[in-house]
Amino acid sequence: MKNLRYLAIEGVIGVGKTSLCKLLSQQLSGHVNLEKHEENPFLEDFYENPQRYAFQTQVFFLLSRYRQQQDIKQQDLFHSLLISDYIFAKDRIFASLTLDEREYMLYDRVASLLERDITNPDLVIYLQSNTERLMGNIRKRGRSYEKSITEEYIRSLVEAYNNFFFHYSKTPLLVIDTTQIDFVNKKEDLDNLLDQLSSPLGGTKFYIPRFGEEK
Repeated sequence: MKNLRYLAIEGVIGVGKTSLCKLLSQQLSGHVNLEKHEENPFLEDFYENPQRYAFQTQVFFLLSRYRQQQDIKQQDLFHSLLISDYIFAKDRIFASLTLDEREYMLYDRVASLLERDITNPDLVIYLQSNTERLMGNIRKRGRSYEKSITEEYIRSLVEAYNNFFFHYSKTPLLVIDTTQIDFVNKKEDLDNLLDQLSSPLGGTKFYIPRFGEEK
């Protein structure tokens, strides 16, 4: 892990990105950079009425994430590990699902300009899970602005995320099937992940903990 200075964790809503981010920061003495969903004033309205509030919600997230990324550039990545619970590119996944054609054209112009000034992570961890478990996690944490999230929406996100990371090549990528593991409550699961992070970075690796296999 000596060359790992900037680690990003990705996955669909409810997969456990933030929890894992905090755990790894404790284990690896890293600095945490968390996405601030609760600051988006349009988010709850979007879940209630996606068609009406999609553009406002997406633009707010785009600018908010960009501002956070600029803060990352000011940090000393050579002397401390930074662990984030998102990558900037995720914004396009949501935009492609929620915006209509004209809205996306306008969004794309803005996003393309901002993307030129983004620092890529040294490694991205993509956490996969199924819709049933994701919905269970969302209900369990009980966030007020997520109460209107539908199973159909989560299913569409799972498909969009899988497609995005199937073609992803900007950075080294570790794909983890989290369906039957629990980083928070099972130390063995967390320790196994730490072992994976000790391997040399490069390309795309798939880790399926329930079988104890790495490909």
